[in-house]
Amino acid sequence: MKLVQGGLRTEIDPQAVLAQGVALRCSNHMRELITCLVGFDEVSMRRREFIVLVSGAAAAWPLFARGQQDERVRRVGFLSARAESDLEVQSSIRVLVQRLQELGWTNGGNVQFDFRFGDADATRISMRATELIELRPDVVFAVGSLAAIALREHTLSIPIVFVEVVDPVAAGFVTNLARPEGNITGFTNFEFSVGGKWLQLLKDCAPSVDRIAVVFDPANPTWTAYLRTIEAAAPSFGLRLLPASVRDPAEIAQRFATFARDPNGAVVVLPGPVVIKHRESIIVAAARYRLPAIYPYRFFTADGGLISYGPDLADLDGRGASYVDRILRGAKVAELPVQQPTKYELTINVKTAKALGVIVPPGVLAIADEVIE
Repeated sequence: MKLVQGGLRTEIDPQAVLAQGVALRCSNHMRELITCLVGFDEVSMRRREFIVLVSGAAAAWPLFARGQQDERVRRVGFLSARAESDLEVQSSIRVLVQRLQELGWTNGGNVQFDFRFGDADATRISMRATELIELRPDVVFAVGSLAAIALREHTLSIPIVFVEVVDPVAAGFVTNLARPEGNITGFTNFEFSVGGKWLQLLKDCAPSVDRIAVVFDPANPTWTAYLRTIEAAAPSFGLRLLPASVRDPAEIAQRFATFARDPNGAVVVLPGPVVIKHRESIIVAAARYRLPAIYPYRFFTADGGLISYGPDLADLDGRGASYVDRILRGAKVAELPVQQPTKYELTINVKTAKALGVIVPPGVLAIADEVIE
């Protein structure tokens, strides 16, 4: 390229200009600008104007690049340990998609979702986790401990946001709740001390109870920690405990039939994919043997269970979606502390109470968040 200045003809190497900041990988508009600059054999321009123009083009490049980067479609994975047909899983999806839309992410527009479901089967959960990670999403939303564990086994780099995980430290996800040092963070669903609250509510509603069957999913790694805290609290309520692992409806029926042979029994149901999947069988067995039971989530009581006390899952899903949004906008996992639930729900089904012959004290009804008639 030749520039004429003060009657002198000066040779300018276009490659040198490019090396000083005019990037080859610029937008179409930038390419047109550079073409104008280097396409003529002679340009009558003062050197200062030329430098200003080229410097301006170089400074503008990051803005063009940033605009192009922001326009790419982001990918969000979703893995639940439960079945796709589960109404609560569908509720989690609705909350996630709706909340992200409120934050500026439109499904089919600037974000694409990939949904996978484990149907309470450990092998299937692992397979679905593999499928998701192979898609190389920008972030994965994990519902439940088993889903989070499976995803973590397949990636240490792709960010993971979990909900419904009880103890992320014991699970090996983090060592520092305030500043997660790996690729995973999120929202817990319980503190193990909630076991004492469950026993208190059962005794308030059924004072004659002196035996408790603790129903749990043996594939859920958190059941032992729950059981320890319930065992520690049981003597103060005059209660004896019987652990009852269940894997399918037949085992549920057998455990309840055996436990109901002796009087004054009640049931605590721990959270887990298997007990959630087979909750109808558990609720039916409790009704058949007239056993008062307390459950971890509201949907058990809505389906006919007696009492539930646990976190507001929709609130957890919405808060989890806010973390997904922040990661998509460039936040690092270490900037997002693991948080605990802020909203708990006490729900009582008085229709079920009447069927079981349980008289719920007015004081308990008064503090309930919801009473199902």
